[in-house]
Amino acid sequence: MLSKKELLYTLALQRVANLGDASAKKIITKVGSAEGVFKEKRHNLLKIDGIGAFKLKDLSEKLQLDAAEEELRYIEDNNISFSYFLDSNYPENLKHCLDGPILIFHSGTIDLKSKKIISIVGTRKASTYGKAFCEKLIAELAPLNPIIVSGFAYGVDITAHKAAIDNGLQTVACLAHGLNQIYPKNHKKYVVAVEKNGGFITEFWSSDTFDRTNFLRRNRIIAGLSQATIVIESAEKGGSLVTADIANSYNRDVFAVPGRVTDSQSNGCNNLIKTQRAHLLSSAADILYILGWEIEESKPKTLQTKLFVELTEEEKPVYNYLKETGKEQLDTIALQCNIPTFKAATILLNLELKGVVRPLPGKLFEILG
Repeated sequence: MLSKKELLYTLALQRVANLGDASAKKIITKVGSAEGVFKEKRHNLLKIDGIGAFKLKDLSEKLQLDAAEEELRYIEDNNISFSYFLDSNYPENLKHCLDGPILIFHSGTIDLKSKKIISIVGTRKASTYGKAFCEKLIAELAPLNPIIVSGFAYGVDITAHKAAIDNGLQTVACLAHGLNQIYPKNHKKYVVAVEKNGGFITEFWSSDTFDRTNFLRRNRIIAGLSQATIVIESAEKGGSLVTADIANSYNRDVFAVPGRVTDSQSNGCNNLIKTQRAHLLSSAADILYILGWEIEESKPKTLQTKLFVELTEEEKPVYNYLKETGKEQLDTIALQCNIPTFKAATILLNLELKGVVRPLPGKLFEILG
């Protein structure tokens, strides 16, 4: 945990224009501390690979410390929680992002120890279909107990946060401003529920004003916190596509929900799929298949065999085949049942939720009972 003095100098370093988080982390690691960066002789800093005079031109203890001291007072007065990039409480997924913030602030009851974390983003002008798909997707994923990350904006974002809360899941809202304000103001009514079921994360100070570039910077945190990013409706251009591109740059999986070619709010998703920058997402089963997720043993009610389960005509051949074999891999099940793999994955998820099938490591599925 950072000392008060080191927190002060980290704040000061965070405020140095042109330096950037990747360079700041490199220089801190090399020198040993944020305070050391300010105390080190300039010619020694310039010897660090990738650190030139342009990045250091605003590195001034006198210039940066006054603002840092004011923000430190705000943090202390309001008991703001924070995570430093070298501390154990810094989000694990974000540690692997070269440009992840050196310091983030958070509120609520966030616990990011789970490995099942997904980001859901999309247009602020979500259609009825888009909202319904988002709600259904999160409900289908609920037995896996994932953490849902989004940006607390209108449309898809707030739909994802609300659906997570409704299904008893943790949700994390990434802000493009300090924790002392909420945008949009209409969403203040959701703050308490979000903090009880997760919370808010930001890299921005209480003194930061609203700026379009802040929202673009915020998007890398949304992408960086999660194992995968899901785009539900997006126009041909938009912040959601920026988030998807960032997720791809982090080598994270991206999913996009396809839409009709005549729908302007589906153009972005369709292009992501067409250019192979995203997996096509039609149901929760696609996520399980691509990410290799399994339902947690802590959710026994979804795994209990039910004596009288009604199976659909599509489910019966898969169930009967597994009943004969006991357990089998997804691709083999699809081949033997003469159905596409993606369809088999959907059917198997439905059978999981009915409590008659259980997933095993290696994309194996086992009959229950």
